[in-house]
Amino acid sequence: MANVTLKGMRDGVTVIIGEGAWDKILEELHERLHTTSSFFRGARVTLEVGERLLTEDDLRALEGLLSQFDMGLYIISAQAKETRAAARRLDLRAVSSEPLPAPETSATGATEGGSEGGLLVRRTIRSGQAIQHPGHVVIIGDVNPGAEVIAGGDIVVWGRLRGVVHAGAMGDDTAVVCALQLHPTQLRIGNHIARAPDDRRKRTAVPEIAFVGREGIVAEPWNAVISELMES
Repeated sequence: MANVTLKGMRDGVTVIIGEGAWDKILEELHERLHTTSSFFRGARVTLEVGERLLTEDDLRALEGLLSQFDMGLYIISAQAKETRAAARRLDLRAVSSEPLPAPETSATGATEGGSEGGLLVRRTIRSGQAIQHPGHVVIIGDVNPGAEVIAGGDIVVWGRLRGVVHAGAMGDDTAVVCALQLHPTQLRIGNHIARAPDDRRKRTAVPEIAFVGREGIVAEPWNAVISELMES
């Protein structure tokens, strides 16, 4: 289970810290930011730490890590008075927080993830062009070979998907990729990756949805998946 959760917001990013040693937390955060730095470069960070006790040195280490990605620590949300006091001694804004609620689960039992907000694109994404967004991305148009779409949440293409896509780019393996014609040159969901087979046979195009199954990324007809969800 991830000890660091990133949630993209319109005015920055919220980093939610779970359990674990602080040095391990920083290692995991560095790894996550390294793979998604283009989303958050220059962003202001709100840190939610719950009951965790943090010292001034802990917060300085975090500020140093964030500065590597041109990000700044803006608000500390903590239950512990000691953590809030340490933040204020570093001239950081500190606010009291309530206990974090347990994650909600969907009808399929998967944890709802992804970032808040979405991006709607009404055009074809051509070769050499790239779309990046920390939330969900909906494209009304095609994604041509040589184009790239990266989203922190789901990706829906109301057209032909023939480029490179990465849904759940911040580590959300519950994200999905949907398209009227799903023929990507490379498809990634969370930490999983799949490529279209070279010998893929031409067939009648049907809308498909790709998701992470027990053995990796799988793609199934859109209507079949929706029917299963309605019957479950």
